[in-house]
Amino acid sequence: MTDEHRAAGQAVDSVLAALADPTRRRLLELLAARGEATATTLAEPLPISRQAVVRHLGVLDAAGLVHGSRVGREVRYAVRPAALDVTARWMAALAADWDRRLANIKRLAEAAEQDLPREQDSGSTRSG
Repeated sequence: MTDEHRAAGQAVDSVLAALADPTRRRLLELLAARGEATATTLAEPLPISRQAVVRHLGVLDAAGLVHGSRVGREVRYAVRPAALDVTARWMAALAADWDRRLANIKRLAEAAEQDLPREQDSGSTRSG
């Protein structure tokens, strides 16, 4: 495995771990809808404290999903789509691999189904 593949794998792992939490997914949705927001603004519609929001944003930031930039005394967070793009490409490759496997199974099943009537016909001729 190359360093590039290893790094991409680690990025996907971080993204999936970060997105495993429903609160972090909700924060990401809120940021995607608003463009950017502070932790205080993001905490308003949620049943958790601002401090909890900041901790969740830290996990999202570490996974490369959001980025905080200081504007005066505030830190404004925004979505960083690159990490999602890497994860989406990994998921698409995984889905394509499964599609190929399922197509092979279907092809084998159809071939076996076409051979089945001939075997039954030849079996009935032998018994009669």
